[in-house]
Amino acid sequence: MTKAVNPQTQTTVANPAASSHEPNSHAPTSADIWQGRIDAEDSEAGMRFHQKVKLINNENPLHEQLTNQAGVVLLGFACDEGVKRNKGRVGAVQAPDVIRKALANMAWHHDNPAAITTNESTNESTNTSTFIDGGNIYCNDTDLARSQQELAKHVAAALNKQNKVIVLGGGHEIAWGTFQGLSRHLQTVDQHLQTANVTKPKVGIINFDAHFDLRTYSADDSAFPTSSGTPFNQIAKHCQQLGWEFNYACLGVSRASNTQALFTLADELGVHYREDHQLASYLLAERIAELTTFIDKVDYLYLTIDIDVFSACTAPGVSAPAARGISLESVEALLQPIFNATNSAGQAKLLVADLAEYNPNFDIDNQTARLAARLTWDISRAMFSN
Repeated sequence: MTKAVNPQTQTTVANPAASSHEPNSHAPTSADIWQGRIDAEDSEAGMRFHQKVKLINNENPLHEQLTNQAGVVLLGFACDEGVKRNKGRVGAVQAPDVIRKALANMAWHHDNPAAITTNESTNESTNTSTFIDGGNIYCNDTDLARSQQELAKHVAAALNKQNKVIVLGGGHEIAWGTFQGLSRHLQTVDQHLQTANVTKPKVGIINFDAHFDLRTYSADDSAFPTSSGTPFNQIAKHCQQLGWEFNYACLGVSRASNTQALFTLADELGVHYREDHQLASYLLAERIAELTTFIDKVDYLYLTIDIDVFSACTAPGVSAPAARGISLESVEALLQPIFNATNSAGQAKLLVADLAEYNPNFDIDNQTARLAARLTWDISRAMFSN
């Protein structure tokens, strides 16, 4: 095992995949990460996440270790190269495993009713849904695009096996990798259903973020390189190439942190956005109605949460702490229509979610880690419920 050292912070990040000599690699999560309390006296009713998670091995590709079951696959994107390029405070590379540790001891209430089978002869129930830790994707050679492609490959592999996906970042450059994986999956689905009457999939992107992340970038990645500030501009161009609608909602935008150029581009792209002060509790009913209308117009949902959308007192451990931010209560209320959204066949619209920009270097008593873990708990529970 080798370690990557970030020159800005001298933070060392272990990369178990580096022994393969691949510059951007994927590696299973160490079992030592998933540790916690065991309440043996309560049997199955006393289970916690660390007792339910299934770890993949490094002997076979992810898609060979997954079954077509109603499960959730957790991936890590241990990368903050995009944050560094965007002149931010690095450290998010460490986040995936820190969030896992905070999640490990949380109580398990996630069994999927649809996946429970009962043996008629013994009357014993078995839950066939699974929570699988698919390991981390690493970027240690500054080749951000390649690591995003690696993430996309794993997201698509999990979705193709009928799983939902949660990705833990890492900087918000995670979004370009996550969306590419979702795009690959939906294109595969389209190929299987190809008829003259098949329409283009309508994907709704819902981003809780203080920033639009629509920055301009150059095609050759030199003058203005892609970064944690460009993913949704990249996605917009990708949708244009595919002939897809670009349905992007950004909630919690700070006008003080986004230039007029970014607001102008957001308007040109038809982005549905609401500023941080517009997400106050007394305005939530109106915001929920607007979000529900947005959701009703799309077939699938991609949820992404930048932890810097919260106020600094709630989430101090981020690259760009918010002077104002929005409350956890507001986000929780706005998550409900996302979690509850289903298509005409009764299937959940939410297929994939990710969390970005948690930075352990600036956390206080793991406060932000616990916030990110609780959001992961909420999202995974919703995914299992549908």
